[in-house]
Amino acid sequence: MGAGSRKLMHRLLPPYRKITEEEKRKLVEEYGDISLFPTILSTDPVVKALGAKPGDVIEFGRERGGKYYRVVVEAGV
Repeated sequence: MGAGSRKLMHRLLPPYRKITEEEKRKLVEEYGDISLFPTILSTDPVVKALGAKPGDVIEFGRERGGKYYRVVVEAGV
């Protein structure tokens, strides 16, 4: 396993994962257009660690419960 394929681990970094297409569809049904979601750059270390591509959605856990989401966008756009 290469260094880029390992998950980043740090006590200040919340748990994260790339959601499935089905989960993404449900998010769109519940909250609306995915293009209105907050974004994260494709060059971000978390995005690289997950192997996520533009258009993918990453779920982050909150320390006190709950979740938030970021849509991967191409850097420089």
